[in-house]
Amino acid sequence: MAKVTTIIDIGSNSMRMVVLEKSSRFAFNLINETKSRVKISEGCYENDGNLQEKPLQRALNSLESFLNISKALKSRKIICVATSALRDAPNSKAFIKKVKDELKLNIKIIDGPKEAYYGGIAALNLIYCNDFVTVDIGGGSTEFAFIKNGKIEHCISLDVGTVRMHELFFERNDLEGAKNFVLEKLKEVKSCGFEIPSTVVGIGGSIRALSKIIKKNNSYPLDILHGFTYDLDTNKHFFDSILDAEDNASLKLLGIKKDRHDTIKEGTFIFKSILDELNIKKVITSGAGVREGVYLSDLLRSSNYKFPSNFNVSVRSLLDRFQIDSKLSTYFGKNAGDIFNALSPLHNLDNKYRTLLVIASKLHSIGTTLNFYKSNDNTFDFILNGLNYDFLHSSRVTIAHIIKYSKKSLPSKCDLEKYEELLPCFETMQWLSFMITINLTINQDFSNPKVKYKLKDNKLKIYLEREIYLVQNEIDKIQAPKDCKVKVIT
Repeated sequence: MAKVTTIIDIGSNSMRMVVLEKSSRFAFNLINETKSRVKISEGCYENDGNLQEKPLQRALNSLESFLNISKALKSRKIICVATSALRDAPNSKAFIKKVKDELKLNIKIIDGPKEAYYGGIAALNLIYCNDFVTVDIGGGSTEFAFIKNGKIEHCISLDVGTVRMHELFFERNDLEGAKNFVLEKLKEVKSCGFEIPSTVVGIGGSIRALSKIIKKNNSYPLDILHGFTYDLDTNKHFFDSILDAEDNASLKLLGIKKDRHDTIKEGTFIFKSILDELNIKKVITSGAGVREGVYLSDLLRSSNYKFPSNFNVSVRSLLDRFQIDSKLSTYFGKNAGDIFNALSPLHNLDNKYRTLLVIASKLHSIGTTLNFYKSNDNTFDFILNGLNYDFLHSSRVTIAHIIKYSKKSLPSKCDLEKYEELLPCFETMQWLSFMITINLTINQDFSNPKVKYKLKDNKLKIYLEREIYLVQNEIDKIQAPKDCKVKVIT
């Protein structure tokens, strides 16, 4: 696969592009994301499905700009897919030919189930969850992928989308007709023969806009959308507020951006109808969709379209790009696990915190690559925004705080106050801070010393193969959790 790859997705409402760069066999990072709301299907549903001249010209102009960006970023591979708008339009072939002739770009039209499959591949690999159904609301259609035990079981596409609903029902204020239309279409989902999970992974602009409103009104501390999770019962009133808004000024007051005013009611209506009819309890927001699914289908074609077990693309990508020394990162990771295991009779922490401690220890030094001074703070900010995929928000925030408070003194309650709702209890954070500090101190001279740990009478004995003055000088300065002592033995 090319080092730099461009994926373009031509949807009914928006056309989007991502440019992704490989850093190792399975790791990659986003280097560009561009969106153009060309509304290519505007006017088509009231004209026998035929695409109209002005939207087509907007799409052609935007594609030209997308290709300029791709070329500037030295992309060596371009995959362009088109969904509902072009697959439904009787005159789509003429547009595809024009794009090929004028821009030398091949557009591949994908059918509905394939579009759903790509959304499923993205969610399966980039969202931390095993059993869910994806809901991808576009301008012309809505796709569903059923995932159970980490496998895609079934994919469905319905001709229900924001632009389609606007032109067929909302322009005439026929909400009863819209409701009946959606419910009739959903019969296919309910009768598909597969168990409907209680969790939805939501894909698409309308769903992301809804999540932004919920985050804002709940004073959610983390400014990250991908992976944001909310309980439906306690947040359903936000859906009603949008649907009850009388005009664009009311939508603006709710926090809806101007570029969403023309489709947010339709998108909310569709999503609420789906959630109610399928009895969904929880929604996880996905920032990844068809584009990432297309890319992953290419990247992972030799591994059954899934990342290898115990592989995290975000961690690997950060290490590929920013670690100082791979041997150091490996040493810190192993040592973290050994320290956690030795102290387990005292801290009694769930093994998931061992995983987070190991990741934090491996990633600790990446802030130094940015700037040696304030490296812990640099890493903290970088982790909050850099662990993009396959992490719960709580895990991402915990890892960032473990690194930030890898200090001789333990964090105080006020240090953790801002992100308290996403962090484990105070005592757990103190233990994690203490353990990473011990880990970093042991290898302060970067010599990767052989070391063993033994806990006896609440005292952690650290057996070093040789005397290291820097370690012995600093270890006694580390503040330990209550009832724990540390002694170095050489």
